[in-house]
Amino acid sequence: MDKPTLLGHGYYWQDLEPEQEFITFGRTITETDLINFITTTGMTEVIFTDVTHQGAMQGRVVPGALSYTLIEGLLVQGMVQATGMALLEVNKKILAPVRVGDTIHGHVRITHIRPTSKHGRAVVTSIVSVINQENVTVMTYEAKRLLAGNALHATDAN
Repeated sequence: MDKPTLLGHGYYWQDLEPEQEFITFGRTITETDLINFITTTGMTEVIFTDVTHQGAMQGRVVPGALSYTLIEGLLVQGMVQATGMALLEVNKKILAPVRVGDTIHGHVRITHIRPTSKHGRAVVTSIVSVINQENVTVMTYEAKRLLAGNALHATDAN
């Protein structure tokens, strides 16, 4: 019998190509998510802590950082587990509010792959769109990650 395949292992850079796209599972944001996040980070602004607050945005809005980290968590679980070596750069744009009860998912498009000069690694650039249950893009960000290479590929840069 062959060795079993490890579930959840991320992609090596050689498994990716520009314009390749991925979609994460959805994640519904709960009141507990909001409270745990703002308590841990110290983001205890009244917009997040007072349900009666009458600011510019109605409802239980959540910090953009919470939406971002939830999507990154889904990406770690499904795309870069054990292959992601470093998150090098992120450029985010918040486009619409996310509220408690919203379900978001990530849509990833690989835009560029640049092998490094040693160790068989590559810098992989992607555009991630965070989309809610109404198909509204609430955030976009470009991420540059250092991904490991697969030693079995002859195309590795050494």
